[in-house]
Amino acid sequence: MNKNQKPLWGIDLGGTKVEGVVIESADNPEVLARIRLPTERVNGYDHIIGQIGKVINLLGKETGLKPEKIGMGTPGIIDPSTGLMKNSNTVVLNHRPFLEGVRTTLKLPVVMTNDANCMALAETLMGSVKDNYPEARVVFGVILGTGVGGGVVIDGKVWNGRMGIGGEWGHNFLDESGGKCYCGKLGCVENVISGPALEAYYHSNGGEKLSLKEIYKRYQSKEPLAINCLERLFHFFPLAISCVLNILDPDVIVLGGGVGNIEELYTKAVPKTADFVFNDKVDTIFLKPKLGDSAGVFGAAYLSLT
Repeated sequence: MNKNQKPLWGIDLGGTKVEGVVIESADNPEVLARIRLPTERVNGYDHIIGQIGKVINLLGKETGLKPEKIGMGTPGIIDPSTGLMKNSNTVVLNHRPFLEGVRTTLKLPVVMTNDANCMALAETLMGSVKDNYPEARVVFGVILGTGVGGGVVIDGKVWNGRMGIGGEWGHNFLDESGGKCYCGKLGCVENVISGPALEAYYHSNGGEKLSLKEIYKRYQSKEPLAINCLERLFHFFPLAISCVLNILDPDVIVLGGGVGNIEELYTKAVPKTADFVFNDKVDTIFLKPKLGDSAGVFGAAYLSLT
């Protein structure tokens, strides 16, 4: 059987949940089973691996199938030089041989990448890129929400990079006003235009403690402080993304994450990228995502093809 006609198994590991899916095949991505369990990360490293195993077992019972290979998205990166997890906000995974631990427990081949890469892969192969620009060879998937991340897909395959940090634009320097980032550096993109960073900016300038969604409502009602806060986003986003355009020059950028739901990001901020790129215009296609929260687990399933 052609590998594109075999069932695909994917796991999306988040901070609070382990989600698994089995889809019929790459050619026909119909969901055969989809299951979610809590990560329960407070119980530690081994427990998280155990929860992944439980999801795989439940998927097998529901479908009557056995996986040949598992694709998995994680909130972090496996360092290619050490085999250890790094940069995960589920900190109990950091500095541990997580990929090898999962492979040993499941007794299966496992392919692993970060959640942003899974999002970019899913949107490329079955989402907005496939629907709108299927000829795209290079896709950059943006996660712009609680954090700022990115994933690179080239010719339908994830590009992790030599150090495993391909696409990590959220920790480029952007502006000193962002202050010190949890990564130890100063003024990271994530500390300036992530959802929490914008909320903190609003509050530190005299506003109430509000969610970005509420701040956006006030922006639409023309509250001056909310306008100032969102204009900060519209100023700094094109400056930040221009670095990606200058280095990678992707065919398509997909803007995912909660901040990406702000319509003016497309109408006000994206056109300003032309002010910062090393070109006289910007031909890059910016797309809204199609798959929403499902992109991670579907991308993980397609990752199993590699």
